[in-house]
Amino acid sequence: MNFNIKTLSIACVLATAGASSFAQTMISSSVHGAAKDQIKAVYKAEKEACNSLTANAKDVCQETAEGREEVALAHLQVQRTGSADDRRKLVEARVSARHDVAKEMCDDLSGNAKDVCVTKAKTELDKAKADIKMNKAVTEARNDAEDTKMKADYKLASERCDTLSGEAKDSCVATAKARYGM
Repeated sequence: MNFNIKTLSIACVLATAGASSFAQTMISSSVHGAAKDQIKAVYKAEKEACNSLTANAKDVCQETAEGREEVALAHLQVQRTGSADDRRKLVEARVSARHDVAKEMCDDLSGNAKDVCVTKAKTELDKAKADIKMNKAVTEARNDAEDTKMKADYKLASERCDTLSGEAKDSCVATAKARYGM
């Protein structure tokens, strides 16, 4: 097969666009394996395409290919599990890939310009990591709040059931437990 960067880029964009619409759908092991193999093949083709470049352009190209592979594999894992932890890892992979490419691009510079470039890349990484940490804390706080509200609603429903007796009370309690996940 004869690949070129433009064809591979278009294929990746189409695959990502199609895959993102199914992000909430869990995929089977066989589909996961095939997709992983495809990601590896695209990575290999992109790395080979970098061989036609020289100096830092080649390094930037290779770093870009590695970042795309990391992000694609993380995205695939999100499709497989749908877990919040894997979604966070996907965001981290994107941030890391962006940082690695930005840092590699700084190698074309020298002196203070290079120092500023490296510091800017590190600053962007630190800011993105802070956002990830904040979003995790907000999500945890939101989940705790929802849990507290659910327990309070259950307690209220349970109190209302206490006014009943016999089978009506049992039915009311069972309904409250089912409704509030207790």
